[in-house]
Amino acid sequence: MGFQMQDLDLILVPPGLFIMFTYHIYLLYRVLKYPSTTAIGYDNRNWMTWVERMMQGNANNASIAVSVISNNTVSSIYLATMCLSLCAFIGVWVGSPSSSSSGKVAVDVTFILGNTSLATITIKDTSMIFAFLLAFGVFVQSLRHYVQANSLISMPNKDVPVKYVQRLVLRGNNFWHIGLRLLYLAMALLFWSFGPMPMFVSCVVMVLILNHLDTNKEPVHLYLRGPKFSVKKKVEEVVAVRA
Repeated sequence: MGFQMQDLDLILVPPGLFIMFTYHIYLLYRVLKYPSTTAIGYDNRNWMTWVERMMQGNANNASIAVSVISNNTVSSIYLATMCLSLCAFIGVWVGSPSSSSSGKVAVDVTFILGNTSLATITIKDTSMIFAFLLAFGVFVQSLRHYVQANSLISMPNKDVPVKYVQRLVLRGNNFWHIGLRLLYLAMALLFWSFGPMPMFVSCVVMVLILNHLDTNKEPVHLYLRGPKFSVKKKVEEVVAVRA
């Protein structure tokens, strides 16, 4: 048996998915071992310092912190709603009687290379729905952690461990990043609907772009902590009053 166009899915789709998964495993290794070299690790460090400063401040700082976390909560709600809406749209489109005819889907056109059988089309649609559902669940988890952090950081007596709020904010931020990665995977699966070649090219281009965006080249800023920060703040206040 010679090479056929139907074999392109088996030749190009697994390598494309392997490239994406391998890159994200490598990114996870860098985030855990060398966080300062990644944008995610750099942002997490800034978030930890931000929570510490907000927890040490007055009521005005608490209101600012609640506003910032509320903005992140709104973004998680929007993305979760978008994922659920796309799942419902794809499900309705796949389940409609007009989507299948004589064993093939209506979008079976000649310019799509690869396997265009009903089973392959069903796998494509199911994979997209599964990716969007996973992203929806992850964004909901991000929303849950942001809501908990928001309620604790706005507590009047401030009798809350800083590390606990930091852990909630970091988990919300990390879940948000994971949800975005699942959306990127769903985008690659969407390109698969136009054939295995666009899907493979999209995976390669996406990994190259993500590698550039995930790499941090900014030097790590050493934030002042503890008594030194308090002393510096008092000195600046005295200088400002005398001026």
